[in-house]
Amino acid sequence: MQLNGERQIRIVVADDHAVVRAGISTALSDLPNVEIVAEVGDGPGVLAALDLQPDALVIDVSMPQFEPLQTIRQIRMHYPQLKILVVSAYDDDVYVQGLLQAGVDGYQLKDQPLADIRLALQRVLAGERWVCTPLLSKLMRGVPVVETGLTPRQRELLWCLQQGDDNHAIARRIGLSVKTVENHLTRLYRQIGVQSRLEAVHYAAQHPQLPMMPTSSQALAPSQALSVLIVDDNLRYRQHVSRMISKMQPNCAVVEAAHQTEAMAAISQRSPDLALVDVVLGDEDGISCAAQIKQQSPNTRVLLVSAYPDREFHRRGLAVGAVALLDKKDLDAAALRLLLEDV
Repeated sequence: MQLNGERQIRIVVADDHAVVRAGISTALSDLPNVEIVAEVGDGPGVLAALDLQPDALVIDVSMPQFEPLQTIRQIRMHYPQLKILVVSAYDDDVYVQGLLQAGVDGYQLKDQPLADIRLALQRVLAGERWVCTPLLSKLMRGVPVVETGLTPRQRELLWCLQQGDDNHAIARRIGLSVKTVENHLTRLYRQIGVQSRLEAVHYAAQHPQLPMMPTSSQALAPSQALSVLIVDDNLRYRQHVSRMISKMQPNCAVVEAAHQTEAMAAISQRSPDLALVDVVLGDEDGISCAAQIKQQSPNTRVLLVSAYPDREFHRRGLAVGAVALLDKKDLDAAALRLLLEDV
């Protein structure tokens, strides 16, 4: 099936967040010959929309009244020609593999650019299997173990790659030019027998004794221990961010909240130095939550995050006192380190 043919490609978009549905639908409607025939927010809505005979289902399987594996198998049985693209915040490799085995054609993470969703849809409609790049390292087969004899500098580079640093960030962290970093990485890849940054990160995960934190890295001292509040209705994402913070600053007090009530209860116990608040909190407005945080704890630095940031979110966030709106895909280990150091 091709997108450049004359026939309209009929798409159903399923997500329990209206803002996310709208963002995905807008992104996909830019493709030629694509028609969004339905937007639904729960399991019964999905099954009803399939009566419209769509060509593809773009779905977040974490929805009310929707049992992912069982329902996907049923859909695959009754609609064998339907292309199914999952767009989810969950990056657990076992979860992903289970859905792929159940019959989905592609798996895309929500924190990736909207342009990637368009590319993913094009690929699955063309009959290909799609798994977004950040998941590949978890799904790849292990890299063969070899005797590396890595230098301390190469071990530092491995550590930087694990933190998600790009070449410019590595150069700043260890005090080298970008060109020198590129040369070092080329030799590192050759030494450990990989072809890319992604494979190098996977190799480092398979050999945890190798990566070494650069001696020039500015870790926060115990006396500078901070408190951070993470407000997000996605449990896995909250835990992911919490683990990253705890890894780089073990003394940091991290509190998680799924919605505004939990967030305000946490603040009543202790005012955090930094609050990371998702713009979409289930049926709640994360920007309103940010306003409440600033009202009760004026000294807390509030950073809004969103898988689909836009100018209106940014404008409203700044109006209530947030310092910035950050795309979730940009909230990696390197960005978190800079945020903590800035606080």
